[in-house]
Amino acid sequence: MLSYITWTFDPSLFHVFGWEVRWYGLMWALGFFLGYQVESRIYKKEGLPSDAMDSLFIYMAIGTLVGARIGHCLFYDFEYYSSHLIEIFIPKGGFAGLSSHGGAFGILLSLWIFHKRVAKRSYIWVLDRVVIAVSICGACIRMGNLFNHEIYGVATDLPWAFRFVSNVNAWMGGADPIFTQPSHPTQLYEVTYCLVTFSILLYLYWKTDARKYDGLLFGVFLVCIFLTRFCLEFIKNNQESFEDSMILNMGQLLSLPFILYGFYSIYKACQQWKSDKAALEKENK
Repeated sequence: MLSYITWTFDPSLFHVFGWEVRWYGLMWALGFFLGYQVESRIYKKEGLPSDAMDSLFIYMAIGTLVGARIGHCLFYDFEYYSSHLIEIFIPKGGFAGLSSHGGAFGILLSLWIFHKRVAKRSYIWVLDRVVIAVSICGACIRMGNLFNHEIYGVATDLPWAFRFVSNVNAWMGGADPIFTQPSHPTQLYEVTYCLVTFSILLYLYWKTDARKYDGLLFGVFLVCIFLTRFCLEFIKNNQESFEDSMILNMGQLLSLPFILYGFYSIYKACQQWKSDKAALEKENK
């Protein structure tokens, strides 16, 4: 039995007219496609017009991509981008990074605008339903990170450890690959918890009355995704060198507000459930 897996997957899918299309980009597109399919069924069940889904897709796509880009520049490389603002959206050598926490903030802002201008439903109503789609989209994006040989964990001797190519761009240009030590494939761990979260939310929405209690699905999503992310950061390599001297890295610090609000949202939803249950028992007496 092999003691590790040597990952030599080519990040490039194909080239067309001099443009490179990567598996990472395809995974983003697949995530949005699957999320759209899930959300459209939910909106159909809720009786919203079909054009609301088209608007939601546009708001989500813009909010995710813009938020993820700004988040990376603000949270992980502020010193550089504060002096090179134009490169946030017009980079010299391609986009250097996207932040999942920045994407989360971008989604929250774009959905607030969407609920005001399009849905005409409460903000929490929109959030409770969209997180189901976000979960499956997140799983696809993390698969893209795996294909890109990025955001992996610390060295380990576990039999499912991966050796990634550390000089990906040079390797794709024809250089010999330089492999990392056998490391935790944390991308696959994150794919797993995104899929588990997706399954839980899907069950709660379709098979229970959870959707009737404002904030319950949103709270479950926040706790499942960000608490797991917080714990997983202990076995992930830091993205930037300044994090090496921190007790909690940037990913963990950014996860804490989401975790705390997730528990609060679940608590509020449970209080609503208890109140409704007490009122129903009172009526039946």
